[in-house]
Amino acid sequence: MEMYRQAKWDEPLIFELSKPGRIGYTMPEPIEDVEVRIPEGLVRKELNLPELSEPEVVRHYTHLSEMNYGVDSGIYPLGSCTMKYNPKINEEIAGHPKVAFIHPYQDERTVQGALQIMWELEQWLKEITGMDRFTLQPAAGANGEFTGVMIIRAYHMDRGDTKRTEILVPDSAHGTNPASAAMAGFKVVEIPSNEQGMVDLDALESALSERTAGLMLTNPNTLGIFEEDILRIAEMVHEAGGLLYYDGANLNGILGRVRPGDMGFDIVHLNLHKTFSTPHGGGGPGSGPVGVKDFLKEYLPVPVVEFDGERYYLNYDLPKSIGKVKEFYGNFSVMVRALVYLKIMGREGLKEAGEIAVLNANYLTQKLKGTRGYGLPHKELRKHEVVFSAEPMKKETGVSALDVAKRLLDHGLHAPTIYFPLIVHEALMIEPTESATKEELDYYVSVLKKISEEAYTEPEKVKGAPYNTAVKRVDDVLATKRPIITWRMYRELREKGEVDF
Repeated sequence: MEMYRQAKWDEPLIFELSKPGRIGYTMPEPIEDVEVRIPEGLVRKELNLPELSEPEVVRHYTHLSEMNYGVDSGIYPLGSCTMKYNPKINEEIAGHPKVAFIHPYQDERTVQGALQIMWELEQWLKEITGMDRFTLQPAAGANGEFTGVMIIRAYHMDRGDTKRTEILVPDSAHGTNPASAAMAGFKVVEIPSNEQGMVDLDALESALSERTAGLMLTNPNTLGIFEEDILRIAEMVHEAGGLLYYDGANLNGILGRVRPGDMGFDIVHLNLHKTFSTPHGGGGPGSGPVGVKDFLKEYLPVPVVEFDGERYYLNYDLPKSIGKVKEFYGNFSVMVRALVYLKIMGREGLKEAGEIAVLNANYLTQKLKGTRGYGLPHKELRKHEVVFSAEPMKKETGVSALDVAKRLLDHGLHAPTIYFPLIVHEALMIEPTESATKEELDYYVSVLKKISEEAYTEPEKVKGAPYNTAVKRVDDVLATKRPIITWRMYRELREKGEVDF
């Protein structure tokens, strides 16, 4: 499971590999008697392309791909990100010409299949979450959060309840929660966690008032802990006149077992690119559908997809709608991938995926707990993810969570999320998902234990990691202030002696 080949920063550019006369592709002969007129201003004076054979091109780009890491490379345990394996059939269907080459400006009569995909996906999501209607428009989780909070705002404003200016957010929440609430014009009130890592009910009761517009909650939360008092929380928020919002980033942990709608949530956002398997590394693509209970459906963004028994159509007739939150109808290709995944998995498959995700997280927890330097704050039983703390290790050896993460790279492993949630110091947030095998989990734990041994015997070795990667340890501040974003920039700076990696 070690890295197959050590990548090097000084790999040549494809232009530097070029040799005059080498041919990798031959253009077809032009069709006779066909005159093509290109405006003079668009005609190239020269075509500067590298000259290489096909094997050289394939090997060059294959090697570049080996310098990266993704869900197809191995375990990718980013906590709260649910980086699971993405079935290749999803890509095949999403790339089908009848899917890839349609356009949102086409007449509804010509895209009935696309509208059917969207309508069927909504039916699946309604059943999975216990919601009554969905919009598929939001582009990703944060966009879905903003949509949900704007619906909360519209609901209270429509009823003339203008004094509700506060959104309550637990201290364990994803950072996008308070950001989304603030963008929607609300004051954010933080609710602390109790010793078990759940919402402190006394603190919640003190914060609830006639100013409360709603509570944004993730369940399981970012510690991987299920909010056992969720029914009481929902009752408290509703009695105060607020709405309960579900951050669906961690739906993987309860998939097929319990529905947010049955817990008392009024609004839900989901991450199709997490729970329902679309690759989303590097910031995209994403899709963050928002579901609501029946009394909130008139506030959804327009349009929504309807079916009258014979045809599918787009409905813009929602007078109380918050308006559009994204151009057209959302990230369609992600919706296609999600529906393919759902249809293949089925009800029992989704349930099993959630169960294995929880099993994997707890197996890893039990294998790693008690290892020197790694603390396990809050409850031991987790759902889909677990948060360890490297604070004991840092206090005793100086080796931080960042150092542990960097050292994992030397063993061909992707690091977990670090320093989040903020309520756990030196956090290592690990989510193996259902895609990880027992062998992968055993190897991951063995490497973390090896790093622990190194921290207490050779701490400077861990602090200097990584050693077996294209880029060694970088100065994070300098990298932010003066990023090196091209190979040419790197080589020019190295020739000047301004970089030493």
